[in-house]
Order: sequence, then structure tokens, then C-alpha cells
Amino acid sequence: MRNMLSSTLVDYATRPEFVFLTGDLGFMALEPVRQAAGPRFINAGVAEQNMVSVAAGLARTGFKPWVYSIAPFIYARPFEQIRNDVCHHKLPVCLVGNGGGYAYGVMGGTHHAIEDYGVLLALPHLTAYVPAFAEDVPAAISRIDAANRPAYLRLGRDESPQGYQPPTYAPWRKVIDGVGPTLVIVGPLAGGILGALLQMPEAKRPATWVLAELPIDASTIPPSFYEDLRDSDHLIVVEEHVAQGGAGQMIALALLVGRAAPKRFEHRYARGYPSGLLGSQAFHRKESGLDPGSIVAAL
Repeated sequence: MRNMLSSTLVDYATRPEFVFLTGDLGFMALEPVRQAAGPRFINAGVAEQNMVSVAAGLARTGFKPWVYSIAPFIYARPFEQIRNDVCHHKLPVCLVGNGGGYAYGVMGGTHHAIEDYGVLLALPHLTAYVPAFAEDVPAAISRIDAANRPAYLRLGRDESPQGYQPPTYAPWRKVIDGVGPTLVIVGPLAGGILGALLQMPEAKRPATWVLAELPIDASTIPPSFYEDLRDSDHLIVVEEHVAQGGAGQMIALALLVGRAAPKRFEHRYARGYPSGLLGSQAFHRKESGLDPGSIVAAL
């Protein structure tokens, strides 16, 4: 997804209001953006708090900054600056966090981002975008540009089955027609789980939705999702994020407020480090029951 970000932003870099800041990261991926943007590509160094404040200042003068680092460094280290300088002033700064969830594996908790969008969505005016597939990135970028307000773009690795062509991007997308539970998956987790679901007999596949934008309220949920939920009366939400502030809690609240809560609700989320051990992203997902095998077994 990072390469797709880079190739997409090359077209935006020709605009005079475009500016890109990186916290000394993105080598072997962002060089096309640097070449296209010229002096409007700024390596701010390992100084994330300053980088976000500089981006806010640039936004106040008419620029539209994109601010890049790995996910934990773009939301946790400069949180005060995001809150005070960007969100309170509703400035069009896009924070790009590469490697959401457990993506950085054995580097451990300092490099994991399992509470990122929950933390940021506590702030005013911000929208979080969590593309599930590489093909989603250009559409997400277009929506961020058009919204002209604070944004967080959480990138991961495209894990879609070989040859799979995802439906056109939308905040909510139905990717499998099915019976049984209604399944909602947030972000890149969807790829591996879809691969497993497509191996199931059609008569046993769940009605499966991919969610790519947060926050959620009752008005943003598609009517066809409510129809699936009425048919199944059983909802499973899967996300590589802690329960607190996650999509599962948002959806549950929206359904309660809309008097559409199902009889049965399950939330599969990042459980931190149950064994106290560190491993690959796949290892941590399995410990939390987020791997395709665990999801199929639950179904």
C-alpha cells in the first residue's frame, strides 16, 4: 500500500498547495514523490512533534500537507500537536501511518499501532481511513483531498487473494453474499480472511462487509447492511485494534441507538500480548483470534 500511496501522490505533487513531510522514513518508496514535489518534499528528521506543528502552520497558510511516518510515530509521539495544532483548528493535514496493527512484528509494542484510530477519533473533526486493498488507496486519497479536514490514513500490506479484484471503494462494501452471521472486517485483515471464506461452500459463507472509514454512526451504515443483519441476527466484527475505541464499539453503539442491535454480537480485536511473547504479525493475530483459521472456526 505504501508504494500505491507514493505513485498516487505523484499526481498531486504537481499542485502548488501540495507539501509532503516525512519523519526520516519512507526510503525506497517515497523517492517518486520527492522528485515530483521538489522543495515541497521535506524530511523533518526524527522530530515528529515539530513535524506536525510545521504541517499545521503550512496548512494555515493555504498548503495541504501530507505527514508520513510509521503508524506509532505519527499518532502517539505528536499526539498533543495533533490535538492542539491540527484538530482544534480543523486544518487539512493528513497523517499517514504505515504499518498499522501488529505490522512491525518482533519490533514489539513500541512499533505496534493497535490503538491508533481509537485514540485519534477521540479528537474533533478527524476521519480515519483504513484501506483494505492496495486498489483502495487512490480512492481514499481522493476522498481525503476533497474533505479538506484532518485525516488519518492507516496503511498496511495488501493481503487479498491472488487475482482477486475488490469492489469499487466505499466506506462500507459488501464483498461476499452469504447466509449465517453478518461479518464486518476492518482494513487489510480482510484479504486473508476473504481468501479463506472463498474456499468455503457458497451455502456456508457469511454475508461479509469491509469497513474502511471511521467514525461510525447510525446514519453512515448502508440500508443493505441493516437488511443482512435483520436476516442473520448475529454480528461479528473483526479488527486489528484494541476493543476500546474500536470499530466494534462504534458499530455496537450505532446499532443500539438505531434500535437495530442483533440478538448475538461478537467482537474480535487485538488483545495485546496474551503470552508475553513477541513474533510476526501473523503470530500476534493468531494469539488474538484474528487469523483466517480462527475466523472460519468461529463461523
